[in-house]
Amino acid sequence: MLSEKIKLAGVANDSIVDGPGLRYTLFTQGCPHGCEGCQNPQTHDFCGGRESNINEALNQITSNKLLDGVTFSGGEPFCQARALYRLGLQVKGLGLSLITYTGYTYEELCENADNKNCYRELLSVTDYLVDGRFDIGKKDYRLRFKGSSNQRVIDVRRSMAAGRAIEAAL
Repeated sequence: MLSEKIKLAGVANDSIVDGPGLRYTLFTQGCPHGCEGCQNPQTHDFCGGRESNINEALNQITSNKLLDGVTFSGGEPFCQARALYRLGLQVKGLGLSLITYTGYTYEELCENADNKNCYRELLSVTDYLVDGRFDIGKKDYRLRFKGSSNQRVIDVRRSMAAGRAIEAAL
């Protein structure tokens, strides 16, 4: 399973802007949203990027003993939910926190989750979900860990237990 492929636009080995603490950030390749003003437009093309695998990412993560957590960003991570779920299981096994960014809302992911797309599974290993499409009209540099005011930081565990989105402050 650790040889499962992931299509990546890149990684940041020691990010402080993709969640609290020192984080390893994986930028997935491919995004269907096309948000105007996206900060990562190079990640949109599904044919771009490079192919990697879970084991390669896991080796990079475990080699940095200073990490507080891992962030899945994009592109759109839920376009590769199965592979990221499997990597997320390993991340959680290391005792690290996991944040996933998505252009979908929490409600859209829950409503469209099925046995094939692994949305539920990726949510199950995600601690916090930054959800919603970037809206250039609501862009605000003062926001922490999100780009526009319509986006939310969701406490996924509490939300799954409650059956509704519960926002969190990071």
